[in-house]
Amino acid sequence: MVEGCFGGSGQPLAVPGRVLVGEGILTKMCRKKPKPRQFFLFNDTLVYGNILINKKKYNKQHIIPLEQVKLESLEDDGLLKNGWVIKTATKSFAVYAATPTEKGEWMAHIQRCVSDLLKKSGKKPTEQHAAVWVPDAEAPACQVCRNPFTFVNRRHHCRKCGSVVCGPCSKHRALLPSQSKKPLRVCNTCHDSVSGKNQDGNQNTWSGSADSSGEDDSDEEGEENPSWSSAPKFYGSNQLSYRN
Repeated sequence: MVEGCFGGSGQPLAVPGRVLVGEGILTKMCRKKPKPRQFFLFNDTLVYGNILINKKKYNKQHIIPLEQVKLESLEDDGLLKNGWVIKTATKSFAVYAATPTEKGEWMAHIQRCVSDLLKKSGKKPTEQHAAVWVPDAEAPACQVCRNPFTFVNRRHHCRKCGSVVCGPCSKHRALLPSQSKKPLRVCNTCHDSVSGKNQDGNQNTWSGSADSSGEDDSDEEGEENPSWSSAPKFYGSNQLSYRN
């Protein structure tokens, strides 16, 4: 059923031994602003996507193997409440639940699935995780040189530290094996720490387009904004008893 909701835009989800543990809407902190996303928690993976028709149709499917997931609770900050960070080797981001109880339920179920999966496989938790991107709204100026952003002086994100930086302060690329096989845009400071300098003292600059990599932003646009229509649902033997 979940696979069918993503239509032709999604990857196959039905595999032997996979069980749907829970589902619901969470607000995901995207680059430009928080946006609602539909999440499906399985015993081995976390799937989310844009909401086209609530409970019927989704797109921009993202699949996160739970073996590499680490959770980190967030303190309430103004209107952003009941949040936590989902960290993975390739992408890390903040999500927010409607209530403290729902936050506790989501975190408890995800953590239990991660623990059970690691115990069964005998693997160790992933130690390296991608940085959480600083939202555009929190950076009116480059976080390196402090020059304000304008229509000409555009925002970019360092793929290593997550800072919002201008073009001149992020003119390099560096290889981050945990995130991509190709070199990614990084700020000048992170480039020095990751790549160092050539023997002649010059740094390799990136002469490509000034646009940031679009892969991380592909899930940010084009969806409606559904309201919190119902509480998340958790199923079967994975049901946990949580008290706020």
